[in-house]
Amino acid sequence: MTYQVLARKWRPRAFEEIVGQPHVVTALGNALESKRLHHAYLFTGTRGVGKTTLARILAKAINCEANGISAHPCGKCRACTEIDSGRFVDLLEVDAATNTKVDDMRELLDTAQYMPVAGRFKVYIVDEVHMLSRNAFNSMLKTLEEPPEHVKFILATTDPQRLPVTILSRCLQFNLKPLSPQLIAGHLKKVLAAEKIAFEEPALALIAKAAAGSVRDSLSLLDQAIAHGGGKVGAADVTDMLGTLGADLIWPLLDRIAAGDGKGTIEEAERIASRSVALDTALEDLAAILHRVALAQAGAQPHDEDDASRIAAMATRLDPARVQVMYQVAILGRRDLALAPDEFAGFTMALLRMLSFSEASSRPVTAPMPESKGAPGLPARPSAAAPASRPASATSTPASFDGNWPAFVERSGLTGMAGMAARYAELGSFQNNHLELVVPETHRMYAEKAYVDKLKSELAAHFGPGLRLTVRVGSTAGTSVGAVKSREMEKRQASATEAIEEDPFVKSLVQDLGAEVVPSSIRPAEAPGNSTSDKR
Repeated sequence: MTYQVLARKWRPRAFEEIVGQPHVVTALGNALESKRLHHAYLFTGTRGVGKTTLARILAKAINCEANGISAHPCGKCRACTEIDSGRFVDLLEVDAATNTKVDDMRELLDTAQYMPVAGRFKVYIVDEVHMLSRNAFNSMLKTLEEPPEHVKFILATTDPQRLPVTILSRCLQFNLKPLSPQLIAGHLKKVLAAEKIAFEEPALALIAKAAAGSVRDSLSLLDQAIAHGGGKVGAADVTDMLGTLGADLIWPLLDRIAAGDGKGTIEEAERIASRSVALDTALEDLAAILHRVALAQAGAQPHDEDDASRIAAMATRLDPARVQVMYQVAILGRRDLALAPDEFAGFTMALLRMLSFSEASSRPVTAPMPESKGAPGLPARPSAAAPASRPASATSTPASFDGNWPAFVERSGLTGMAGMAARYAELGSFQNNHLELVVPETHRMYAEKAYVDKLKSELAAHFGPGLRLTVRVGSTAGTSVGAVKSREMEKRQASATEAIEEDPFVKSLVQDLGAEVVPSSIRPAEAPGNSTSDKR
């Protein structure tokens, strides 16, 4: 007998078998039991969460010959068995990704006027409906406005934002949610128990995480894991198959970063790279742990989660503000990997940025310099142990400050937490060496103690140790360095978008082929004014 893959073998055939979508199953079940049927349904959600499966079960529920219109189709009558096998003459499934043209839709809808041949209703399932052209949508609209009583439409899409509002307003919409890793792992455990295949639960957790909320993807990965493990599913085999880090790599790396150990951090980074692990995955896993650490610091960490003791220990070891910054560095570092000279360089630079916020590495480092008595007429060169400059005392005169805070921020070279707070702050007042800064509500985090203390420490080199610093949340004029740069970026983005939309070739694609410009895919030129380097 030909082997049937798990994703097909374990595809639900009744509402009760649907995993993780109780809100949709309950609503559909109640509507079927009360015979309140809509003429058009829209199922939305990411891949592999059950959109097409629900559509087929719904088609059985309204065409079942034994139980009639019911939330519990028998699964044994001719209509149910033919729908399950894909042979039901009154069920028409269309992949809109390959039938995008208006002629394809008109040809399909021409059959809607005819009565069903074998079933109670003629059912049209249109998958990936967002791929239809604008003209094809217009062709469908008339039928959706005045559908024949014997016709039901079931539309499915992973991108409902691309559907015209005229279509959305005529459908009963159900949003299917991505499943949690815990829910997927539980489902895989039941499948393996029924298949009588040996497994290790940590392996299922890895597969569930890699599936990213998709039941179908998890079953496909499970098939691959069974083959990779020679008939069993082990954690080591799955780790090797997925190319994931595993606790033996990611935790030592985080330990070195937390300790401020630069050399050890790079050694751990090299060990990760030697295992041929995708380095964006390494940053993703690091961000995931930092997220769990932040939850633990907020008192919201589940007690039954993996590595709970390690998470709790790291939560007491790291300062909450530092956790927030490290998380942001991991996220942005992952995004910027493609811009780095090479992936390893981008990865290690992200780790070094995290290190720059550790207490051990926040102290200024002075490069060793040999002592010299100096040439005649010149002062002797200071030794490495001697301070490079004499700190200003409290009766000393503060550095001259003309009140132009943005200009000061630009030339001061402030980095890290201090730099971020300074960039989004505006000057409130400056009198008697008391500097008052104001940050907007959207950046109120920079008024927290951790950021204020760091900024005050950095500013002491410019204003003297007698500086008093206050950072408060209030109304701002939008003159901060960060606000100005954001407006410049928005202006460049708008200019780039306009240039793309007005491009003759792009306009011809939109007008002739029904193409659409996706604004989020447009990137402005790196250098202002260089419109020729805009990226699509």
